[in-house]
Formats: sequence, structure tokens, C-alpha cells
Amino acid sequence: MKNDKKKKPPMNKVLLVDDDVELVDMMQDYLTREGFDVETAHNGEQGLERALSSDFDIAVLDVMMPRLSGIEVLARLRGHSQIPVLMLTAKGDDTDRIIGLELGADDYVPKPCTARELTARIRAILRRTGRAEHPGTQPITVGDLVMWPEQRRAQWRNAPLELTSTEFNLLEVLARNAGRIVNKNELSEQGLGRPLTKFDRSIEVHLSKIREKLGMPADGRSIIQTVFRQGYQLIRE
Repeated sequence: MKNDKKKKPPMNKVLLVDDDVELVDMMQDYLTREGFDVETAHNGEQGLERALSSDFDIAVLDVMMPRLSGIEVLARLRGHSQIPVLMLTAKGDDTDRIIGLELGADDYVPKPCTARELTARIRAILRRTGRAEHPGTQPITVGDLVMWPEQRRAQWRNAPLELTSTEFNLLEVLARNAGRIVNKNELSEQGLGRPLTKFDRSIEVHLSKIREKLGMPADGRSIIQTVFRQGYQLIRE
């Protein structure tokens, strides 16, 4: 007899790592009700072990944790995995945010935060890193740069270009608009999935990492140009 029941879509797997047990329980309950499959850890060592031993769609790391801090976990994790990472940082602590972004974090949420805000930020990252709806689309080609958005894959000068999910998103926005200046508001909305806020240096940090990975051409001019008071431009070679 034919089974007419529709299959439920697979749940996104979230790893939530924070030493605040009460907060973790509350966040886990909320995320579970919102349709996520959530696993938890309460210290950095346990979080790193879980992150490396299972296939998660995203990891949420608190910066301040015993044994290994969230920053240390992120640094070690990035040596083995490009899993999207959302950092929980102390409110107003710009140093932790910048270090996290430089090490490859995709975004950060200042604590204290609501479960609803955390869930919205997780969903924004997953939308940016999920499978494209049209896998047959053509790659984006700008000079020696080739990007396959549906596969989350990039190539630079015929060699694989390893990017974090946020770096990929920002570079994709610039590549789709190659030759045109893209302002920071547009980059933040399309690349980070959130409006630009005052004193937010996330874009500068991510673009700096992308430039490092692309290397410096013989003429000393990066293909990602900063246009004073206007934005950024990916130049056509």
C-alpha cells in the first residue's frame, strides 16, 4: 500500500557550547521547539571534541569557558573544519569579536541575548551556507576567480580557494557586482545577513582575511579595492 505521508525535511544540527547550564537548557528547549536538532557541551574541550566527531550544520561557542575558551576552540576547529561558527561574546567586548572574526567566525551575538535573537541569527547563517535551490546554475567568473555558489566552492588561479562561509558570501556579493562599488550597507545585508551597525568592523576583518588568501598580485594591487567613503569593488583583471 502506498505511503502518502510526506517526509519531514531533515533538521539542522546545532552544537551549543556554553558553561552556563541554565542558559544552555533554555536555548536548547527553544531551538528544539523551532525545529533544530541540538546537542550541547559545557566546556571548551568537550565542545571541540563534539564538533570534530559529528556532522553539525553550525556551532555556537561562548567566548568565556573553562578549560578551553571559545576563541581557542575556534582556532583549533578551523584547522580541521569550515563548519559555520557563531560566537557569543560579552556585550561591548570588541576585542573578542575581532579576534573571533579573524580566526574565521561567521558572526557574533553579544550576551545577554534572547533565544529568539540567537535563533534568528542561526537561521541567517544557515540560509547563507545552505544548498542553493538551483544546482544547475553557471559559475561566477571574474578573471582568475571562479565561484560555484550552489556548491559553496571557489577557485583562484586554478587552485581551490578555502573560505569560511561568511568570507564566501562577501566575496560572492563582490563577484556578482564586479566592476561596481558595493557599499558597506549592501555588503552587510547580503553577506552577513544583518543590517550594518555603528562601529561594526566585521566586514573589514573578513575582507582582510580574503585578501590574505588571494595573495598580492605582482603589481601590488589587490583585486578587492577599498573606495574611500563609498565601499568596496572587485576589479576586473
